[in-house]
Amino acid sequence: MLQAQQRLSDDHQAVSEVLTQLLTALKNKDVKASHSKLDLLWARLAVHIRAEHLHLFPAVITRCTEAQPVVETLRADHDFFMTELARAVNTLRQPPTEEEINLNSILDVILEVEKRLANHNEIEENQIYRLASTMLTESEQVELATRINAELEHRPSRFSAEAWANKL
Repeated sequence: MLQAQQRLSDDHQAVSEVLTQLLTALKNKDVKASHSKLDLLWARLAVHIRAEHLHLFPAVITRCTEAQPVVETLRADHDFFMTELARAVNTLRQPPTEEEINLNSILDVILEVEKRLANHNEIEENQIYRLASTMLTESEQVELATRINAELEHRPSRFSAEAWANKL
């Protein structure tokens, strides 16, 4: 079983791949692909954030109260990501024709999310994930990995997100 920190790090990469696909779709002015990729990004990131909020952050703060300010900053980033992505999803769900949807405004939002996410992930991986791997006992790390793996099993696949999006 992968350690929690490695699994979350790998998930950062998987989310980044979906983000790259979304940016390509937006730049190509492909509304349908943009909607599908944006919906998948939003859902994948939500599951990742849930794993961190429910399991990783409490484990780290319990052992290192000095990490609280960093965790609060990361939680604020999570709120920003979910709010901005939800706003973009709602924009794409509106009934106007493809010509009326301003993909450039959505692209601007996604580029800001991308920029902030890169910095955010670096902080998580270089500070919080490392704290978890050094401060928790081996058995605590195994338990944390088990809980995080269980959360990440709920990640939507490309196909389930596209099927869901097609029902809208």
